Formats: sequence, C-alpha cells, structure tokens
Amino acid sequence: MHQLSPKRRTIAEIAAKAGVSIPTVSRVLNNRPDVASETRRRVEHVIEEYGFVPSRVKASLGKKSTGIVDLLVPGLETLYAVDIVRGVEEVLERTELRLAISVTHDSFQLEQRWLAKVLNGAATDGAILVLAHGQQHYFDTLHRHKIPFVVIDQRGDLGPDIPSVGATNWFGGRTATEYLLSLGHRRIAVIGGKATMRPSRDRIAGYRVALEDAEIPVDPELIRTGDFHQQAGYEQTCALLDLPEPPTAIFAGNDMQAMGVYSALRARGLSVPDAMSVVGFDDVAFASVVTPALTTVRQPLVEMGRVGTTMLLRLIAGEPLDGIRVELTTNLVVRDSCRPLHLTHHDPD
Repeated sequence: MHQLSPKRRTIAEIAAKAGVSIPTVSRVLNNRPDVASETRRRVEHVIEEYGFVPSRVKASLGKKSTGIVDLLVPGLETLYAVDIVRGVEEVLERTELRLAISVTHDSFQLEQRWLAKVLNGAATDGAILVLAHGQQHYFDTLHRHKIPFVVIDQRGDLGPDIPSVGATNWFGGRTATEYLLSLGHRRIAVIGGKATMRPSRDRIAGYRVALEDAEIPVDPELIRTGDFHQQAGYEQTCALLDLPEPPTAIFAGNDMQAMGVYSALRARGLSVPDAMSVVGFDDVAFASVVTPALTTVRQPLVEMGRVGTTMLLRLIAGEPLDGIRVELTTNLVVRDSCRPLHLTHHDPD
C-alpha cells in the first residue's frame, strides 16, 4: 500500500486515523502513563505506519521549552520568502513546535525591534533568520543569551561560528553567463542587488569570471545595481537600452528583476527573446508560467528552509551539527526567454 511521505503527516492526522483526540496522541508521544493500553497500542501503530517523527526538542528542553520557533523574513510579497517559509513549515509539521513569523520589510529598525522583543522575554526556542541588514552584533547578542539560531541566505558576511544555509550563488552567476555566451551573446548585462548583499556580489563575480574565461572585456556600463525588486529591473533595463550599444542579453540577478526587464522591453516595443535574451535567478513559481517562460538559475529555496530548520532543531536539542555552513547547489533551468544571437533582432528605436 502506498504511503505518503512522513513530512505530510501531522499529530491531527494521527489522531483522526487512530480515532482519538490530539491531546491523547501528545500523551502517547510524551510517554505519559494516563493512556489506556489498547489506546496506546492503536496510536503507536498509526505512528509507526505513518513514519511520524516526533520532536525531541521539547523533551530535551523540559520546562524551558516555549514550543515556538521564530522565523524572521524581509517580506512575504515575493515568492522567494514564501518558498523558504514552505520549507520551514514542512519540517515543523513533524514536531510539536509552532512557527511565529515576523516580517521586517527590509527595515533595519524592524530587525532591531524583533531582537529587542526576544531579549526582553518574548518566548522562543530558537530562530531562523532571513535578514536584509543582519550584522555580526545580532549574532553575538543571540549567542550571549543562548538563543539557538540559523541564518538562511545571509546577505552580508558571516563569522566562522554562525550556522547558515545558502546556495552556490557564484556558480549560478557563472552558469547563467556561460549559457548566454554559448548562444553567441557578447554584450551581456547583469542587474544585481545592492552592493552590500553577499549573494548579489557572488552572482556578479560569477558573471565576471565567465566573461574573463571567454576573453571578453568586462564593460562597467553593463553592470547595474538594483535591489532585487521588479521596479529596479525596469529602471535599469531602460538605462541599458539607452546606451549607445545596448546589450543583446540581460542576466537579471533574480526573477523579480527579470519581470521588470520584461516590462521595460514591452514598454519599448521589444519582445523576449526576439529582441533580448533574459535569464533570472531563483526559479520561483511564476517563472514557468510567464510568457515567455523564464530561463533562470534555480535556487533551492524550499530545501534551504528545510535544511535550516533541521539544523535549528538539532541546536535546540543540544546536538552537534554536521557542518556550520551548508551550500546547496544551483542549476540552470532552460525555458523560452533566450535565443541564439544570430536569431535576435535588436532595434532599440
């Protein structure tokens, strides 16, 4: 008989299958004596059948456990953050912990406010941090107060003792550029994020290396600074199209900026990929359904959420990590937004 993956099972599902209440399942999981023998056997059978993984966290913390894990994200208006949240939720579904999400809207003040709340007694067993302005003093403060945490997709530099999950941004930037080079493009622009963002710097570094390996001079006019939002992609594309010699391809830095590239091209009466080849980064859900479907570098955002949460649970339980830094592989997903240069008709006028 086919069984669903354990990650899909919750205590509520076990209770429904066994015909008992959720508190009864909780008592069985915590080895409480106040459960009838037959009921205990029935619940344990369902737990074994479903492959349910009970949380060891609360047992390890005893009365100190709050039952809450904090997740700090810059915003939920983009699928980038939503995909990370999905990964976090999938792991926490297998535990008795609840998720508390705080949104900072890329605000330094709101990040500081969250930290102040935690230090002033806000209940949490640990934190998963997706920070826009995270600085070393945040991490030092959490360490001093013995609050376990894991950083996902850190945008700044990290000390050697900071547990983190990221992706191979340098490799992804290089792969995107090499693909465009393979199509014959030589005037390739890149729209990165802010210079303070480590993922952006790494993607642009990969772009530079790909050009240098192909013995193509890096043109500073083709390297543009955005902020990973759609409007930046629009504005920087307009500036690129106004150059005396516009690019024939744009590596947009992320999928949201790629949508801005699409909009700017449409506003100029230009089409993708006929007039411009475009590559994004992230591979969020809309990348495959826009027209034309976006060629992009897949960043495993859901998996980053899963891995980061698993690491945090080990830290909360006092278990050692297999490694402080985890980098998950990026890969190019080829769709319809690029074409060989000899088939491109570029007419900015």
